[in-house]
Amino acid sequence: MSSVIAPSATPSLLKQEDEEQGRLFHVVLLDDDEHTYDYVIEMLQKLFVLPKDIAFQHAVEVDNTGRTIVITCEEPEAQFARDQIQSYGADPRMPKSKGSMSAILVPAGNTALA
Repeated sequence: MSSVIAPSATPSLLKQEDEEQGRLFHVVLLDDDEHTYDYVIEMLQKLFVLPKDIAFQHAVEVDNTGRTIVITCEEPEAQFARDQIQSYGADPRMPKSKGSMSAILVPAGNTALA
């Protein structure tokens, strides 16, 4: 007598799970008036190990356009990166700075929101 083991998921569901796991997200840093260029540069160097010139380019972009894509990665890492930005703390150089900068996640295929 032979026994047949039923698959635990259909192939279409497995493919969907693989696509969701491999889906990329942009971590988008948002501009505000409570953080200096020095803060942005320091934060990006410390959190993302960016060279100073690249961190400076992000600071200029976020100031000029209101946002900059800091990193693109899979969702768990993107959530962690966003959380790191949002918990970095206030800018000690600005008395009106009350907390961290904001960041959002945008699906990498969605360029309209990035």
